[in-house]
Amino acid sequence: MAKALEGIRVLDLTRMYGGPLGTMILAELGAEVIKVELPGGGDAIRTTAPLTEGQESYRFVALNRGKRGITLNFHTEEGRRICKELVKKSDVLVENFTPGVMERFGLGYRELEKHNPRLIYTSISGFGHTGPSRHRVAFDTIIQAMGGMISINGHPDSPPTKVGSAIADFLGGIFADLAILAALQYRSRTNEGQFIDMSMQDCVWYITAIQFLPYYLATGKEPPRIGNRQLEVTPFNIYKAKDGYIVIGVVTVAQWHRLLEVIGREDLKDIPEYYSQATRIEHTEEIDAIVEAWTKQRTVDEILKLLNDADLACSPVPTFGQVANDPQLASRDMQVEIEQSISGKLKMPGSVFKMSKTPSDATQQAPFLGQHNADVYSELLGYDQKTITQLQQEGVI
Repeated sequence: MAKALEGIRVLDLTRMYGGPLGTMILAELGAEVIKVELPGGGDAIRTTAPLTEGQESYRFVALNRGKRGITLNFHTEEGRRICKELVKKSDVLVENFTPGVMERFGLGYRELEKHNPRLIYTSISGFGHTGPSRHRVAFDTIIQAMGGMISINGHPDSPPTKVGSAIADFLGGIFADLAILAALQYRSRTNEGQFIDMSMQDCVWYITAIQFLPYYLATGKEPPRIGNRQLEVTPFNIYKAKDGYIVIGVVTVAQWHRLLEVIGREDLKDIPEYYSQATRIEHTEEIDAIVEAWTKQRTVDEILKLLNDADLACSPVPTFGQVANDPQLASRDMQVEIEQSISGKLKMPGSVFKMSKTPSDATQQAPFLGQHNADVYSELLGYDQKTITQLQQEGVI
């Protein structure tokens, strides 16, 4: 079947987490993505545990499926010249070096747009290309901290706590994809490329501020760390049951009344302080205590049955292993099997993109280092085998 991004070629100079996720998504959607790595070692994530029996990093494979892999040494003059030739043949370039690195190689946007004015040049970095922090080296936890996420995460009495997943890295890649798609649409109208400056700090602040900045501006106080509660609504928490934990979320007045009926506390319906969310949120502690007094007397399954019958939002709190084997996720192919040239069959996360006319494909293999050197350099630049061999011997590719 047709793919949404067929005909789009992406030169992928990213490494580690966020950038490779973004470019892999573009590959899932049909773009031709060429992953460019330094000869000899490649992306540092290739060596991170856990490793397959074939000594490939599971994480590298998970983040680089569907890409063609080449090697190119930017530290050589010939490597930089070849990169510019590849740029002429590409629609999009994505890199996630600290600002200034690509410019020192002579491969910044102002230089490369001379070779391809239609190029969409995407730079993902910790703090972006402007501002006093632009040259700082950044990793996920640093950006979670500097984007405000850590300040509001965790329980009131807990030390600073990061989100478990590398959310800052991944948000940088995902938001970069949104910008790339918008830039491609703009280019289709104007025939003009552009520079995309994606700051991971901006991304984390954006999703944190939408929920917590209004509180800060309205009260002048630091938003509290609220654990498993919600800042705006109650009861909305993880409650202890007889044999585990249960998530219960109540938002509307109608849901509140149905919950009170289920737990046998209709007497609370007419209490003015509890009637609306605007006033109920001032009494979170006592309302949570009322709900948990009820949940602690019942098993998770009993609670789920009662709340689902009342059309109330609820769920258990499964382990990671239980989620990995969840029949709902299985029904939507959220685990797939791929065939790696070196490691054989591996299970990987499936694709979130369920599109009727242009379905995505998460089952393609990830490249071993330099796997497609001969194909890419011959197809795109017309190099013969003798030239490719010479470039390898000289350490250019």
